[in-house]
Amino acid sequence: MPLPPQLSPDQRKAALDKAASARRQRAELKEKLKMGSITLQELLDQGERDEVVSKMKVVAVLESLPGVGKVKARRLMEEVGISDTRRVQGLGNKQVEKLFEKLASA
Repeated sequence: MPLPPQLSPDQRKAALDKAASARRQRAELKEKLKMGSITLQELLDQGERDEVVSKMKVVAVLESLPGVGKVKARRLMEEVGISDTRRVQGLGNKQVEKLFEKLASA
C-alpha cells in the first residue's frame, strides 16, 4: 500500500482548510434542502458546476429531503438502481428522471 504524499506544514494546513470548507458547504446545502430553500433539481444543477456539490453522496442528499429518511432514501436508490456509493456527479440522466418520478409518486 503506497504511503500518502509528504506535505509541508503549509500544504497540510491548506489541505485541511479546504476539506473543512467543503464539509461546511455540504452541510449548509443539506440544511437548505431540508428547509426547502433549495430544490433537489437546483442542487443537481449546481453539482454540474461546483466540485464540492458534485462529490456529495446521493444517499446523503436524499436523506436531507423533507419527508425522506435513511430507510426511504436507500429504498428509493434501490428502486431506481443507484449504488449506495454513488455521488451526484455520477448520476446519469435516466437515473435522475427515474428518481424524480419516484419522488413525485411518493
